[in-house]
Amino acid sequence: MQALLEARIPVSAVVSNRADAQGLALAAARGIPTAVVEHRRHATRQDFDAALAAEVDRFAPRLVALAGFMRLLTPAFVARYSDRLLNIHPSLLPAFPGLDTHERALAAGVKVHGCTVHFVTAELDQGPIVIQAVVPVRPGDDAASLAARVLKQEHVIYPRAVRWCLEGRLSLEKGVVRVRGEDAQLILAAD
Repeated sequence: MQALLEARIPVSAVVSNRADAQGLALAAARGIPTAVVEHRRHATRQDFDAALAAEVDRFAPRLVALAGFMRLLTPAFVARYSDRLLNIHPSLLPAFPGLDTHERALAAGVKVHGCTVHFVTAELDQGPIVIQAVVPVRPGDDAASLAARVLKQEHVIYPRAVRWCLEGRLSLEKGVVRVRGEDAQLILAAD
């Protein structure tokens, strides 16, 4: 989220399910409205998602960008924001969906790793890919060193994807995202 703010993406609000989320403080310091919808206060995922949607809708966003939001969303929530719900994931999807991506990539012996911005669908980390960044896996890498290089690229590609979406430059053709213009949807990072 900090990368989105630093890229001067117009953020109308930051909503979190955790009151201690760092993004809330970053947003508040910039005068951006914040809200908390604690998932523990709701009996079911459906109840939480309904409350979350009501809070998000208060700000009438053109786009909902997930950043560090570590909860599965119900199909109803995803459908409500269809084609305007983005997520960033620390792997080259469809490889290594879910958690512990860096550890799993190293254990698999992959030679490249990276991150993906994708549209959110009801299936975990399976939505149409907007952009990816690739980093080399080095012989001495551990999960922390690999994660640091991937995070650097996340800060490059997420603002780019959000801007494309807000500018109306993305289209979905048979499950594949295309961007109008000459911008690359793949970044090969040397580091």
